[in-house]
Amino acid sequence: MGYYCSLCERTWPTRRGFQDHLRQNHRNQRPPPPDLTFRFHNKLNALPCDEDGNFLADNTPPPPRSIRPPTDWSPFENRPAFEYAEYAFEKIHTSVSDLNTQLNLWAAYNHAKGHDTTMYSSPRDVLATIDEIPLGDLPWSSFNVRYTGPKNERSPSWKHQVYTVHTRNSFAVQQGILQNEDFVHTFDYIPYEAYTETGDRQWCNLLSGNWAWKQSDEIAKDPATHGAMFCPIVLGADKTTVSTATGNSEFHPVYMSSGNLHNTARRGHRDAVVPIAFLAIPKSTRDAENTDEFRTFKKQLYHASLTHILEPLRLAMSIPHVMKCPDRHFRRVIFEIGPFIADYPEQVVLAGIVNRWCPKCFASSKGLHACGQPRFRAFTNTLIELEDDDILWDAFGIDPDIQCASLLILIDGIIISRCDIPRVSFIYSSIAAVPSFPGLRRFPEGRRFTQWTGDDSKALMKVYIPAITGHVPDTVVQCIASFMDFCYLVRRPSHTTSDFTRMQHTLDRFLQLRQVFEQYGIRPNGFCLPRQHALLHYIPGIKLFGSPNGLCSSITESKHITAVKQPWRASSRHDSLKEILDTNVRMSKLSAARIDFGHRGMLSGDILISTRVARGLAHPMVDIPLEVAYEGRHGLFDGEDEAAGDDGPQSDVVTRLATTHGLYFFVPLISHF
Repeated sequence: MGYYCSLCERTWPTRRGFQDHLRQNHRNQRPPPPDLTFRFHNKLNALPCDEDGNFLADNTPPPPRSIRPPTDWSPFENRPAFEYAEYAFEKIHTSVSDLNTQLNLWAAYNHAKGHDTTMYSSPRDVLATIDEIPLGDLPWSSFNVRYTGPKNERSPSWKHQVYTVHTRNSFAVQQGILQNEDFVHTFDYIPYEAYTETGDRQWCNLLSGNWAWKQSDEIAKDPATHGAMFCPIVLGADKTTVSTATGNSEFHPVYMSSGNLHNTARRGHRDAVVPIAFLAIPKSTRDAENTDEFRTFKKQLYHASLTHILEPLRLAMSIPHVMKCPDRHFRRVIFEIGPFIADYPEQVVLAGIVNRWCPKCFASSKGLHACGQPRFRAFTNTLIELEDDDILWDAFGIDPDIQCASLLILIDGIIISRCDIPRVSFIYSSIAAVPSFPGLRRFPEGRRFTQWTGDDSKALMKVYIPAITGHVPDTVVQCIASFMDFCYLVRRPSHTTSDFTRMQHTLDRFLQLRQVFEQYGIRPNGFCLPRQHALLHYIPGIKLFGSPNGLCSSITESKHITAVKQPWRASSRHDSLKEILDTNVRMSKLSAARIDFGHRGMLSGDILISTRVARGLAHPMVDIPLEVAYEGRHGLFDGEDEAAGDDGPQSDVVTRLATTHGLYFFVPLISHF
């Protein structure tokens, strides 16, 4: 069911998300944002243009929105038909059999009342109506990859198999993200540097980082790109398992986003992150999978697939293309491959390095206690040309054939698994003994989870220090506390130069205190752990790409739920991947339709009240419940331009809810007379 906030000009697919937005952004007092001074890039400055690429004069208004009337719900018959399709397909993920049962019961009730009409005749009718939505059409295509090296009849099975990769047009996906009007207030057009009142540099979103500015300088060397908009491509990939009981079903989705979006948009459950491919997962017998030849083939298949997936964007990385932006203006856009969100095993494949080496520097697997020389593409290519394969592998950690869970790793690998059993039991008991309290998460069974999420780790951080105090040496407690302090500093939505000083001090303290594990014989050979070594790259990484809050692996983990796991649960389990692909296309269409209806003012108010008002059975003022009247406070009754044009400090809005259903609180309604 769609909900629209006319102040923010954004839509929400669920009532809960919309109410959370009202509570967090409009009902409660928030401190005003700090005053910042901006320095924008003067060459790639995102000048508006027309559809032919001709730059417009200053203050030229954008093209008008859709000319379709606010009563046009096509291809749906009306609002109830749209919201039912959205609710059944996107909200509760009804299976075809359950949907058929619902529609049959609905039709039987109507026939019993003497009515022969129904909203939908069958599940196929619901899906066909969704398929007719002209917006958000991002269809899937596929291509096949096979091993082309020497083989014979006795070769392993993986050499004879054909591997299918499903993909969307990456250029069309980026085009859909850029023209999404829901992102009008969470979109950066020009690389910038932000400074606080004290003169400190502030890093937040991707375009505030040094990398975006440096790449813009490089692109601007071509005068033909002046006035264009720099658009970094954010990619992410992560293998996920949807079921271990029925065939161990695995999928390997690839996601894409735009680097111009704010971190808050990318972290929200919106269409800022879009699945663009499902990679093939080669499998063979155990003996064959342990061979170097099979490992090399898997890596080559991975890189060849990504190359083909991103091929539609190749030309747009050198020649600007005219595309529509969230503010409805057209701009000449030039793309660049930006950050790739991946966990460490996938980073090894992406960077083409040897396992346990650092993908960002030349620190060896035995020297991860300090940063090494940075890896550069040109230097790596030179090494491949000059050195033998054995030297590349042993001395530089380069695979010649291929060209954020740190807290849990620390706890599992150093504290819990190294303690004696009685002490571990005491720690688990302490975690389980945390009382119920607002803001605290209870772990009744201790911390034995089969799969952790970001919310689980953050909740554990709040109770872990008291749980281990008294069961481990004080130095260990201080070490873990320093590490958690560093994690909290990293997770901030923005960072300044003074924050980096605190982060470096906290990190140095942690690196010093962790030597206690060497003294107790827990890590006698030191800490050559790639994930802990990554802590040394956090501060330089934030300076390059902005705060990691919008570029962490929890984004892809959460996207698995809506893009893979929920569609799989609603599938028939037979040829489930095809059903997952079809579901993702329909979800894109429903989302695009919801945005279009919302911006045309067609999703304001409760659906029942709106339908009664449209039929003349209710007064548009008196019969609107309080929560809908609150929406009217932000544009339902007032002019939309007037509400959206208030750029002053946010004011505190107090809403008193009725204690009895159906008895309205009339003060907000009386204020409109």
